[in-house]
Amino acid sequence: MKTLKLNYYTDPGHGWVKVSIKLLHKLNLIKAISSYSYQRKDHAYLEEDCDLGRLFDAAKLAGYTIALNQKNARCKQSKIRSYDTYNGGA
Repeated sequence: MKTLKLNYYTDPGHGWVKVSIKLLHKLNLIKAISSYSYQRKDHAYLEEDCDLGRLFDAAKLAGYTIALNQKNARCKQSKIRSYDTYNGGA
């Protein structure tokens, strides 16, 4: 099994996992991600409550495991909240 090493960003209220739009295409998730996630340039930031679960399920079906590297924004709001709302990778 291959391992995907991804960054998991959190602030005091929520969390997101950064993935490339290319990976979302590869896993056929490009249209399955909700507008609760964000995107910036060629990456999506998948919200932890629903979209991250979709990523785990699709990765498992494709023969991947996921290893998360947690990055905390401790006492402040994450800048991810200011990124564009996810819109299908466009």
